[in-house]
Amino acid sequence: MTMAAQPRGGDCRGFVLLSILLGTLWEAWAGRILYSVSEETDKGSFVGDIAKDLGLEPRELAERGVRIVSRGKTQLFALNPRSGSLVTAGRIDREELCAQSPRCLVNFNILMEDKMNLYPIDVEIIDINDNVPRFLTEEINVKIMETAAPGIRFPLSEAGDPDVGTNSLQSYQLSPNRHFSLAVQSGDDGTKYPELVLERVLDREEERVHHMVLTASDGGDPPLSSTARIQVTVVDVNDHAPVFSLPQYQVTVPENVPVGTRLLTIHAIDLDEGVNGEVTYSFRKITPKLLQMFYLNSLTGELSTLEGLDYEETAFYEMEVQAQDGPGSLTKAKVLITVLDMNDNAPEVTVTSLSSSIPEDTPLGTVIALFYLQDRDSGKNGEVTCTIPENLPFKLENSIDNYYRLVTTKNLDRETLSMYNVTLKATDGGTPPLSRETHISVQVADTNDNPPTFPYSSYSVYIPENNPRGASIFLVTAQDHDSEENAQVTYSLAEDTIQGAPVSSYVSINSDTGVLYALQSFDYEQLRELQLRVTARDSGDPPLCSNTSLSLFVLDQNDNAPEILYPAFPTDGSTGVELAPRSAELGYLVTKVVAADRDSGQNAWLSYRLLKASEPGLFTVGLHTGEVRTARALLDRDALKQSLVVAVQDHGQPPLSATVTLTVAVADSIPEVLADLGSLEPSDGPYNSDLTLYLVVAVAAVSCIFLAFVIVLLALRLRRWHKSRLLQASEGGLASMPGSHFVGVDGVRAFLQTYSHEVSLTADSRKSHLIFPQPNYADTLISQESCGKNDLLTYVDFHECKEEVPSIQQAPPNTDWRFSQAQRPGTSGSQNGDDTGTWPNNQFDTEMLQAMILASASEAADGSSTLGGGAGTMGLSARYGPQFTLQHVPDYRQNVYIPGSNATLTNAAGKRDGKAPAGGNGNKKKSGKKEKK
Repeated sequence: MTMAAQPRGGDCRGFVLLSILLGTLWEAWAGRILYSVSEETDKGSFVGDIAKDLGLEPRELAERGVRIVSRGKTQLFALNPRSGSLVTAGRIDREELCAQSPRCLVNFNILMEDKMNLYPIDVEIIDINDNVPRFLTEEINVKIMETAAPGIRFPLSEAGDPDVGTNSLQSYQLSPNRHFSLAVQSGDDGTKYPELVLERVLDREEERVHHMVLTASDGGDPPLSSTARIQVTVVDVNDHAPVFSLPQYQVTVPENVPVGTRLLTIHAIDLDEGVNGEVTYSFRKITPKLLQMFYLNSLTGELSTLEGLDYEETAFYEMEVQAQDGPGSLTKAKVLITVLDMNDNAPEVTVTSLSSSIPEDTPLGTVIALFYLQDRDSGKNGEVTCTIPENLPFKLENSIDNYYRLVTTKNLDRETLSMYNVTLKATDGGTPPLSRETHISVQVADTNDNPPTFPYSSYSVYIPENNPRGASIFLVTAQDHDSEENAQVTYSLAEDTIQGAPVSSYVSINSDTGVLYALQSFDYEQLRELQLRVTARDSGDPPLCSNTSLSLFVLDQNDNAPEILYPAFPTDGSTGVELAPRSAELGYLVTKVVAADRDSGQNAWLSYRLLKASEPGLFTVGLHTGEVRTARALLDRDALKQSLVVAVQDHGQPPLSATVTLTVAVADSIPEVLADLGSLEPSDGPYNSDLTLYLVVAVAAVSCIFLAFVIVLLALRLRRWHKSRLLQASEGGLASMPGSHFVGVDGVRAFLQTYSHEVSLTADSRKSHLIFPQPNYADTLISQESCGKNDLLTYVDFHECKEEVPSIQQAPPNTDWRFSQAQRPGTSGSQNGDDTGTWPNNQFDTEMLQAMILASASEAADGSSTLGGGAGTMGLSARYGPQFTLQHVPDYRQNVYIPGSNATLTNAAGKRDGKAPAGGNGNKKKSGKKEKK
């Protein structure tokens, strides 16, 4: 226990110290801490060592949240966190706090935040002599009859001193005077009243007014004093003094009376007449504060209020009034005013300590808030009860005095409700009761009690194969009902291996967004399904996680063309041959094309079709089976060697295809096949090395002839000769050419078209062809010429001339290929303009066709023809000799094959027969030029 600044009293200092010591010991026994401090000390003055008395170190005050709770009043004291002492927070005026009370105690509590404990503190304010005794007025007027006998006493206005004890008013002194002396009377409460005593008879004629000075002194060290002037007026005789109707006036009023309300009326009677009987009323003993609150009518004696009354501030007022007649006779009386308490103050809730945020895993019974209830009213009006809503997980517990604690009663869950708005309703016991609500917010802090959750336990993701690397595949999202760091989710893939490689080499995941990316371009044929496990982990402490499974299915795309399994390509460079007996009937199974596609579904659904055949209409291919069957019975005139190009196509988008070339040998016996096939082998003569040179020379010669004819035709057209003269000039210039080649302008065009040519050069120059398209011929054969005697305009194959049969695999034909108007055989005048390329039948074209057939027949007779017709023989076999009429010759207008090209010329008759041209999407090779001559 610590004693603070000692009072500055003089002779009574030991008594004061003894009183303080006894009071301190008694308070300590009662469990309270008592300090004392003198009033008017400087701010920050030492009051007591609070840290020592609480058993703490000075540094622990801040750590344990020790602070002062002053119940809503002005804070008079403060804690020094460095020294751990209690100091004054400002100037303390004892008289303002306790007025005339003998002992002035200030009560407050010390709160220890960590344990929510309260310690009551009492500080006694020691009075010092800081107030001077003061008179109510600076001048005291006294009227005395000149007939007054010596010894008569006249009451004087006393001085007031707010100090207590020895510092209060102790004595009066009167300035020396031969007519008057001073007598001091003491009241029951110790108050001293000065009285003026007449010592000698007054003589108004001798001295009408007497002036004196009254001095009031206190007992302080040093003593303080003040003075008042006394003016005594000697008047004529007034032998009756005013008399009050009551020796003491009492009134009880409610505190809420309006300002200006008449409280009571004092009344005094003076038996004198005239001026001596005129009574006036005034306050005799009153403080300046009461003068501001009450008003006394000097003529009527009505006492009314100047300000509103407040029971909580002062419940009782006591004052003295006096009645004075004209000459100056005085009579005094007391007025007692009792203020009744009214329920005009609502309860107040002062939140002393509040935990604005508490973890959701807080145990039951945790103190959340500490608050103080008070009501300035008294009695039932000041009895306060406090309630909170019933649907909250909290309850109220009473602490010491009027302190209450708010504690938890249920487990909290931030995900259910993250904030509680608690309404504290304080209600007093008045009639009608008054209440006040105080709202506090309690934030529930998050703890990591919820793992991330995926919407689904498993996912199925589909991605087409051949995807680009780094492509976004899928987005997985997990929700965490926690907040802040506890809800920050990161994603990862579980470690695993797929086909011996880690999962991380196939896919990756963005740890922040959950987006899956493909690290490879997937191949359906190698990997069709990936099983992944995605982990979502929050950032709490400790972290929580959850998993979901993800099935990644690779979708097939049409990225694999069909593969021909049979017939397989020989490894020695030869061409496989399939056998078909000449006795085969319609529908005979020759062979079967077997293909496979590494894709699946529709992408692997294959269909077969015949792209090109050396003899159309002889064979058919099953659309879905790939079986090659005869479309009709084989005839003797059918070539021994038949070449078929079969295309295999899948049904993907876009479709892919592959082709295979089949060689079918038509023979009745195996020895016959072997003998004929032996003649088909190419010879390795020295001519092959010079083939390219011959082709170049031939092309150059034809180009020169063509240029010469162009010059001649231009000259003829510019000179505009007459048709007959033009014909004569033509006969003279071209004596070696028949005159039938030139028939007007149309004849010139026919001649030019007759000499249109095409050069076909393949990748292998040894297998190149020089082609001269021929005109149509007549239906009769006129002559048979050898290869060396062929006309310049006949169809020439250099390999045929040297009896060489190169093995060339042709690309599938293009069904969209058509001869243009300038490229069609025959004269322009004989063409009908049909874009389908029908073969014209004039006399000039017939002769040219006959020459071509005879040349082919001559080749067959010489033994240079290939099996079934080589690439340069237009498909004519040896049996088409001069002994056969044209009716045995196949209609070449239906399918004219141009070596080195994939084009097939189809006539209108073929279309009428319902035979569509073979089509395909094989490789297309067109070489050379087609020009009008």
